[in-house]
This record gives sequence, structure tokens and C-alpha cells, in this order.
Amino acid sequence: MVKVSIMGVSGFTAAELIKIFSRHKSVTLKHFISRTKGVRIKSLHPSLNIDAETENFSKKIIDDTDVVFLCLPHTESAKFAIPFIEKNKVVIDLSADFRLKNANIYRKTYGVPHPAPKLLSKAVYGLTEFYRNQIKTARIIANPGCYPTSVLLGLVPAIKGGFAKKEGIVIDSKSGVSGAGRKLASDWLFSNVYENLRAYSVAKHRHISEIEQELNLLTGEKVNFTFVPHLLPVERGILSTIYIPMKKFVNEDAVFLYYKKFYENERFIKVLERGTQPEIKNVNRTNFAHIGIVVDRNSLTLIVTVAIDNLVKGASGQAVQNMNVIFGFEEGEGLL
Repeated sequence: MVKVSIMGVSGFTAAELIKIFSRHKSVTLKHFISRTKGVRIKSLHPSLNIDAETENFSKKIIDDTDVVFLCLPHTESAKFAIPFIEKNKVVIDLSADFRLKNANIYRKTYGVPHPAPKLLSKAVYGLTEFYRNQIKTARIIANPGCYPTSVLLGLVPAIKGGFAKKEGIVIDSKSGVSGAGRKLASDWLFSNVYENLRAYSVAKHRHISEIEQELNLLTGEKVNFTFVPHLLPVERGILSTIYIPMKKFVNEDAVFLYYKKFYENERFIKVLERGTQPEIKNVNRTNFAHIGIVVDRNSLTLIVTVAIDNLVKGASGQAVQNMNVIFGFEEGEGLL
């Protein structure tokens, strides 16, 4: 059995991990690490029937761990990764601390120097469908952001297939409020979210750097795009609609078949039949991504729509998918 520890157990992503591991046949949950010691997991997450308590981080936990999941805020994860890496343990980081390859871009994006810049080159970006071979031997997994997961799954095939122009792409993404994490802030209060819809961080969201980097690495192309996120008045789910100017008209059937072929061996990616559009209710609480394809002939635009659960495929589910790859388990073990 693989020994799993979770650091930062009070948040949404940790709760999702615990749910997934309750179904996983090949792991045992060993340590629930928190700043506050002695809090029962059932009191943090009443829906979870886990008879265990939180404990403070200590060096002895490292020896009793095969893989640690860091469910910590951005700018705090990397320093805790260091002692695990020094002991050759697997680190799966659900923050952004290892996603960006360039420490200067990290500093510009997150406003602080990177605490472990020498480890950035050793981290593998954990978008399983694109980096599976590298993930197999990795010791640091940079679990992707939820928005970039939806965007890259929808946009990369269009670029690799030669359908897309490299400029003028517009990405309209909408997320449920759980994407902001479990924190108290006026913008996320029920009274400000309910029956409301608004854009935020327009053209300056921190995930832009991540999307830019991965589009360049995955396609070998410099791609220019506009990214606008919106807050949905729902608990969870992401719907990204990507407007892609086409180089020339390509029949919708041909684009659809290309996407089907591109993802034919990916169990968690479902390209929907023509005339059907993704809905967040159909992917929520699962590790699936649903993709819809439409070609607007009048404007010569390929419209790709992607739905995922921001807490599962956009976070904890993808993290477990990566763990399964590393340890040689069936890739969907524990996942719905």
C-alpha cells in the first residue's frame, strides 16, 4: 500500500482527495497535516467519515510517507516540498508554486521570489493527457490550475491540428465559487454571488502566464489570446468557451473527427457528438472533461467549449490521476 499524507487538510481540495482515497484500493491515508493540531477530520469536513485528527508537520512524517499532496496556498507550498524531495518522496503540489518554469515570471505573477527555484526544472506539469510519459518518473508534480486545464484541453488540438490562427483567440471561462478556495472574503459571500454573474481579473488573471507557457511548450508556437474569467453563482464547475479564428474554412465534421482521434485513448476526455454542448452538471464530482465543437462558417471561427469540475479534474482528481500514473496503478483507480 502506498502511504499518503495530505498537507493543508482544511480546504476543498483536501476534502476531495479524502473522498477519492476512500474509494482507492492501493493507498492508506497516514497523516493529515495542519497548522492546528488535534482537530478531528470529521469536524473539518462533516461529510467525511474519517476517524483521525490533524497533526503539525514534523520530519518524522516524511519517513512515514510515500507521496505527499500539498493543498496549500500559492507561495507557501514550495518550502514544504523541499524536505520531502530531499528524502526522494513524491510531491504532488496543488498550488501554483511549481507550474511556472521561469522564477522571474513566478515573481512577477505572484509577487514574491520563488522559495526553491532550483527545483523548478525538476517539476513536471501534471496535465496527464499531455505529459503522461514524463509523469511516470517524476518526483515533483505541478498540478495544473483549473482554468488552464479546461483551456489547454480545448485549445491545444486546434493548434496542433493546424486549424487555428495564432492570434485573436478569445477565452471566456466561468467558474463556480469553490474555485476561490475556502476563505472569507466579501467577493465570495453568498449575498454577493447569489443571482449574480461578473467578470474579474480581466486580462490580468494569474493563470495567463501558465496558459502562455504550456501553449508554447505543447505546440511550439507563440499564441496570443485574451482570457476573461467570470464567477458563476454555483458551488463548482468550469465552463470555458474558446473562440478560435481559423486559418481557412475546415468542415465541422473534419474538426470533430480530429478531436475524436486526438483524444481517442483518453478515458477522461469525452468529445461530445455534434449538436451537443458540455454542461457543468454533467461533469461535476467526476474527473471527466466534456468538449463541444462548432465551426461558425460566417465568421470563420472554431468554437470549442469545455466543461470540467474545478475541484476534481481541475484539482484533486487530476492529482490522483497523476499519482496513479507514477505508482503504476490503473489510471482511473478511485476516480469517478
